[in-house]
Amino acid sequence: MLAPGARLYTEMLTAKALIHGDAEGLLAFDASEHPVALQLGGSEPEELARAARLGARAGYDEINLNVGCPSDRVQSGRFGACLMLEPGRVAACVSAMREAVRIPVTVKTRIGVDENDHYGFLRDFAGGVIEAGCDALMVHARIAWLEGLSPKQNREVPPLRYEHVHRLKRDFPDTPIIANGGITSVADALAQLDSCDGVMLGRAAYHTPWLLAELHSELSGDPLPEASRVVERLAELVRAQLAQGGRVAHVTRHALGLFQGRPGARRWRRILSEGAHRSDADEALLHRAFAAVRYPGRTVARPSARA
Repeated sequence: MLAPGARLYTEMLTAKALIHGDAEGLLAFDASEHPVALQLGGSEPEELARAARLGARAGYDEINLNVGCPSDRVQSGRFGACLMLEPGRVAACVSAMREAVRIPVTVKTRIGVDENDHYGFLRDFAGGVIEAGCDALMVHARIAWLEGLSPKQNREVPPLRYEHVHRLKRDFPDTPIIANGGITSVADALAQLDSCDGVMLGRAAYHTPWLLAELHSELSGDPLPEASRVVERLAELVRAQLAQGGRVAHVTRHALGLFQGRPGARRWRRILSEGAHRSDADEALLHRAFAAVRYPGRTVARPSARA
């Protein structure tokens, strides 16, 4: 509802978890989330091919291989950013998934890893996965340091080098190149769209969801959604969760930042946080929290279209 044209990406799921675990539960999503991509982690071509087939059967619109995550846990499983040091293996994984499914297969990567921070490394890596059948590249414009930096620091400390991403687009004009990293405003996104085919927003979209609505409105010319309709949609999701035996918090914890930066945001967060874990909580909690963000002469229902 905030950005009807946006493509959603799941959190990274390991191929092993899907193959050996509760695939049906892990892959479940609401039909309203389309288009939605399944992001996978793994390093074994056969396992990734099997996981990709599971995703395609579950109705996903795209399979995305993550070779950009630098966390220790991911490295210990031999997937994520450390795989950039094994470009041949990544190409084999992409080829196996490409043969397994008919939907697009894409790769999310960094511009480099450790001391391999020169453009030639990124160009050669990208060329290999594109030749293997990669349909698009999502490129976080920072290198990843596999040792010495935490995942949070890896999102902040290495400098952004968008020029590498832009050059990649010039060198591979037929492949969609999506810019990622450090995009926190409409202005940031528009600046990248001058040189790339799209932008990927992660934490900025989660913590300040109205950014998605503002960007969609800027690009499409559509009016911003009414906040009351967004809250009503959240209420529908709460009712569905309760009908399935879930809890209100399963929905509201992801909506705490809905009015971030706007009058009443603190009251919205407080009411949801304090009330969501009550045994009698239901969708009325959302309406009560939304009523609290209103004040005389103004409402947060229609935020500005500009960041």
